[in-house]
Amino acid sequence: MKKSMLMLVLSSLVFAGCYYDKEEILYPNSTIDCSTVNATYATGVAPIIAAKCATSGCHNKQSVAGGLILESYSQVSAASAKIRQRVVVEKTMPTSGPLPSNEMAIVKCWIDAGSPNN
Repeated sequence: MKKSMLMLVLSSLVFAGCYYDKEEILYPNSTIDCSTVNATYATGVAPIIAAKCATSGCHNKQSVAGGLILESYSQVSAASAKIRQRVVVEKTMPTSGPLPSNEMAIVKCWIDAGSPNN
């Protein structure tokens, strides 16, 4: 009796620790059709980063929040995996709140396309 109860508790703990960490499963409404998004660095991503990220107190030369400066294409493209995780998946950046869906789509599609300098 005690062994079966212990096995039941241990089994419950093992299965409770299992979870899915795929973006589509965690955030089912976040699917974005990148074929309809004009995701360029120069006219899309750079203005978003300049207005929402590379600002005073955040990711500029004076602040360097999280060790990241996001003032040039090379800096932004080098941090694209971190940006995708925090902005698109977790939606914890910018600190003022998640990006509007149209801006989120631009950032996600640009990164998913390989972060080209376009």
